[in-house]
Amino acid sequence: MRMSGAKIVVETLIEQGIDTVFGYPGGQVIDLFDELYMSRERIRHILSAHEQGAAHAADGYARATGKVGVVIATSGPGATNLVTGIATAYLDSVPLVAITGNVPTSLIGRDSFQEVDIVGITMPVTKHNFIVKDVRELADTLRTAFKIAKSGRPGPVLVDIPKDVQTASWDFEPKPDPVRPYPLSFVSEGKLRRAAEMIAQSERPYIYFGGGVISGKASKEVMMLSEKIDAPMGCSLMGLSAVPCDHPMFLGMNGMHGHYASSVAQDEADLVIALGARFSDRATGRKERFNKNFRIIHIDIDCAELNKNIGADLAVQGDIKDALYRLTAMVEETKRPEWRERIVQLRTEEAARLESAAALRDERMAESGAENFLTPYEIIDTISAFADEKTCVVTDVGQHQMWTAQRYPLKKPRTFLTSGGLGTMGYGLGAAIGACIATGRRTVLFTGDGSFGMNLNELATSVSQNVPLVIVVMNNGVLGMVRQWQTLFFDKHYSNTTLARKTDFAKAAQAFGAMGERAETPEQLRAAAERAFEYEGTYLIDCAVNCDEFVLPMLPPGGSIEDIITEIK
Repeated sequence: MRMSGAKIVVETLIEQGIDTVFGYPGGQVIDLFDELYMSRERIRHILSAHEQGAAHAADGYARATGKVGVVIATSGPGATNLVTGIATAYLDSVPLVAITGNVPTSLIGRDSFQEVDIVGITMPVTKHNFIVKDVRELADTLRTAFKIAKSGRPGPVLVDIPKDVQTASWDFEPKPDPVRPYPLSFVSEGKLRRAAEMIAQSERPYIYFGGGVISGKASKEVMMLSEKIDAPMGCSLMGLSAVPCDHPMFLGMNGMHGHYASSVAQDEADLVIALGARFSDRATGRKERFNKNFRIIHIDIDCAELNKNIGADLAVQGDIKDALYRLTAMVEETKRPEWRERIVQLRTEEAARLESAAALRDERMAESGAENFLTPYEIIDTISAFADEKTCVVTDVGQHQMWTAQRYPLKKPRTFLTSGGLGTMGYGLGAAIGACIATGRRTVLFTGDGSFGMNLNELATSVSQNVPLVIVVMNNGVLGMVRQWQTLFFDKHYSNTTLARKTDFAKAAQAFGAMGERAETPEQLRAAAERAFEYEGTYLIDCAVNCDEFVLPMLPPGGSIEDIITEIK
């Protein structure tokens, strides 16, 4: 059937199973938006307040579902406003297709109005990108973009479509099914047998997993291996929610702000089985010291990650779900009572250190005369008591992010959405909107006053779409994580981290059309949470937090396990 390029785009999206896209219109995509209007009964467009918010919403949609998220923007500033969102998706391996308009092909390279080389700009932060200059190639290019985005290690792909390609006509031949990912690579039998031998030789194995376990749908397989070889588990920030927090072998997140027991257990292991993780600097600390006590088996779908940051004794490239299933069948069921006993000791020691740190914190707050403040864990515990295990929890970036990662009782995969690799302040609200729309369920956003201030304009989107969203602002009046570093490592030189803003977030929420209130005591917080979880739309709770609260434990930058800080006097 003969149709315009713009209509080909919409029909191809529908063909690929896309029922929701996010974006913002403009001159170079007006034809495309006209076709979206004509097809509004078959595909829904969510209008954001800003293109960055649209990109984060598409990202949140993808993380919450595992499907490919789609975002659309016009040329020039519309396209460049997507870059932070695309980079966020790239660093966290999120399947995303970004579609941008551009000036007509005859005007490319002439500094035309709202022209920018978005393909060149996004090349470092996409799995691949395209500029389509011939309408005959449009449908197949889009199909290839979807195939690349969801194959192997997922990631974002950009397709730039000049205006004349959108208005040109060509015959569209629909495909009966969405494209499938490229075939998975499977681990050789020999490598798995070598891994099984290393596990058999180990006395203190430790499983360390990352986001690849979630994208590879291998949560069950990780737990099966852990239980069979009697190995404790820990994870990176991106691995949170892959394994239920109350699994008896799970010690929690490790790394810079990870759990004490998890980080120390990894250091004391003689074998670390790394699964779908990339050994980032926040996870390892000083790399020269990191693995002096243990050997490493590293399994990952992306061969580029093997031996990139930390050398592995056995590097295994392939599909993680299949590899773990076959590896678990090869290993012997083993009990390691001495290792188990040590893990119990570490848990006990962690509890004692937490208690000591809390007592010192209370002393410090009393000396400073701090009153009418909520503690971060108090906030998280109260909110989590009203949510269920299927509730998507989203964070921005900063202290609140780490407190949530440490404390929130995550039980189901794809219920924790956060910017881990890029660390994007302002990610949370857009992503939370995307998660709400994807799941149709109430979502919780934990954010800080610094992060929330960056993209609070998306409250307009949240209210307009009437999404059931509870926003919890941990408001300490400062850029908390940077201030913490300034306190510990820069002699309390608080350069530009005291915000001193007069913004009333509760009133701002009300001005946007949401509900909002302030909570300064546990009683006020519980009452506000009850109202928020009963409300059908967007509800913001502005929580008063002291500016001298710290995220602990903490490995100093460039430090190692010997340098871990568990309390501050």
